[in-house]
Amino acid sequence: MNSGKDIDMGLLDGKVVFITGAARGQGRAHAVTAAKEGADVIITDICSPVDGIRYELASKDDLAKTQALVEQTGRRAVSAIADVRDQSALDAAVALGLDTFGRLDAVIANAGLWDLGPKAWEITEQMWTTVTDVVLGGTFRTIKATAPHLVEQRNGAIVCIASVGGLEATAGYTHYITAKHGVLGLMKNTALEIADYNVRCNAVCPGAVDAKIWDNPMGHQLFVAPGEKADRSVAIAATYGYAPLAGRPALPPNATSNAACWLLSDYAEHITGVALPVDAGHLLLPGVNFAPQTEGPEADRYRSPAQSPDDL
Repeated sequence: MNSGKDIDMGLLDGKVVFITGAARGQGRAHAVTAAKEGADVIITDICSPVDGIRYELASKDDLAKTQALVEQTGRRAVSAIADVRDQSALDAAVALGLDTFGRLDAVIANAGLWDLGPKAWEITEQMWTTVTDVVLGGTFRTIKATAPHLVEQRNGAIVCIASVGGLEATAGYTHYITAKHGVLGLMKNTALEIADYNVRCNAVCPGAVDAKIWDNPMGHQLFVAPGEKADRSVAIAATYGYAPLAGRPALPPNATSNAACWLLSDYAEHITGVALPVDAGHLLLPGVNFAPQTEGPEADRYRSPAQSPDDL
């Protein structure tokens, strides 16, 4: 590759990266991976419960652990508690990072949450607003807080953490799927509009990733039939069927982070507007209905004849 980088340097040497939802899971992996690649990081998370969300979110201790893990690599970190639904909180976190490090080079808009169960028309107004305002609205506000600094210096890169759920339909969490589709639209339009300033914007679309966003009693139910009992071991076993690449269950969080940091690096300097799946090939799988309706009036109406139509 001819990127002008020394082969012994990290992908992100000398850069400063702003990361939301960094207290645990993929966000923590983004921060630690970026640090291992030579970056200093500005890390944020809400560090408190969100009304209506039925699993435990990250804590202040989780955010402190991420900061400690970054500092163990020899890089610097500054942390801020910030709700991505609050533009002023994100703006303040960016300002803190600029005061500390004097620059901003890259962004990973990672914060997200979800809920499982209701069909599209059964989702409450509150839950629709909560999920879409964090997943899509939070990505928008993160870009709004950071893009002006990248535009001013005419250099930088943004990675939005979307999902394979932004590329396909999945029953059981329409608000999340809708928001992740929206993240890809936001990414593409941002890439188009910010390109004049030599700033890039891309997305990573993770498949099943081993993180507490689903590794909890609610999330385990995603992997079993309604009413069946599930725990982490049952859920992990089920994820082996999620992708065709040999031996892959839910991927480690740094699988997403490796891709995100590459997209932020100079090796990807000519790449913008791309949605990159990191899913062990999940999207290659043919669709199958594992619970088809084979009885009832519609099944009777459309039932195949006993003989081939050619033989009738």
